[in-house]
Amino acid sequence: MEVEIKLRLPNKEAHDKVAEALKDSYIETHDQENFFYEGSEKELNKAKVSLRTRFYGVDKKCVITMKGRQSMVGGVGTATEVEEDCNPAEARKWLKDPDALLNLKGSNILEKLRTELKPKHLVCLGGFKNLRQDYNYEGLKMELDETSYEWGTCYEIEIETEDPEPTKAKLEKFLESKGIHYKYGTKTKFANFRQRTLE
Repeated sequence: MEVEIKLRLPNKEAHDKVAEALKDSYIETHDQENFFYEGSEKELNKAKVSLRTRFYGVDKKCVITMKGRQSMVGGVGTATEVEEDCNPAEARKWLKDPDALLNLKGSNILEKLRTELKPKHLVCLGGFKNLRQDYNYEGLKMELDETSYEWGTCYEIEIETEDPEPTKAKLEKFLESKGIHYKYGTKTKFANFRQRTLE
């Protein structure tokens, strides 16, 4: 089970203020491309799961993720999540031939998908780009995201933690001390993508 704090930032200015305030604890930047898949008869949506491939640094790395629908309460998201590394060159081919992903051998995620949901075919839904900057915050990894959709850009802070409420309180106090406005996240990036929103 993945538990993460999700705070939405109003604009690029707020995003850059966070980056400046945390510059001494900067770790690294990830240039991500995210693509999503659905069953030809919407089997994944009916089961409330999503299937994603995420590329890092164009084709340096790729990860397959199956994620349950996230519950969002008070800026804390909870969802089941399973991930596997995969071959980036092969994963690029799945964008045009999604059934090659469906029939991937040696993947526990795809085996589970075939066995439990039984989709006849997969369809690539498209996706979005995300520029993620990692920082060390209170001993935890803070992810500062700039997510680019065809219809606009969202800015967000995410922190995965087993102790969300105290961590969220500290984070809110930190942002307020820097005069940085924020609000609790109410939608996942995937939900914004599917609904063409920026919430």
